[in-house]
Amino acid sequence: MYKKFSYLLAGFFGVGHAPFAPGTCGSLAALPPAFFLAYNFGTLGILSGAAIVFFLGTLVTHEVLKTSKHDPSFVVIDEVAGQLLAFAPLASFLQHNASAWLTYLLGFGLFRLFDITKPQPARWADRKVLNAWGVMLDDIFAGLYAALVLWLLHKYLPF
Repeated sequence: MYKKFSYLLAGFFGVGHAPFAPGTCGSLAALPPAFFLAYNFGTLGILSGAAIVFFLGTLVTHEVLKTSKHDPSFVVIDEVAGQLLAFAPLASFLQHNASAWLTYLLGFGLFRLFDITKPQPARWADRKVLNAWGVMLDDIFAGLYAALVLWLLHKYLPF
């Protein structure tokens, strides 16, 4: 039962089995929870959500890695955690702001950019930490980079 639950959660309820670009699909699937958490609970909601997804993701990814290669493509719970984190600095802006679609679009694009290019230390986590922590950490680093750039864009180019 735990193994099945782990695979279900690691693939974010089937999103990781998308026929193309499962990482991008996982990031897209994180947008509704990000909207819900930011709109209703602000910064605390986004940070709590990202932390919970990160720690649950680490547990279930550990289980998946017992029978799979490092960072299998269907595991997208890491993208969900990183994508949520990308919105943390602007969560108070996003709270009760249903017209902030541009912020969500930019946050999504920035997270995918940093997740794909893996600037240091994301590359280190992806290549050297060959366990569940590494799977999760590279996306956390990508989320932090996206959060910083999104915050800078919002600060200097208010939208």
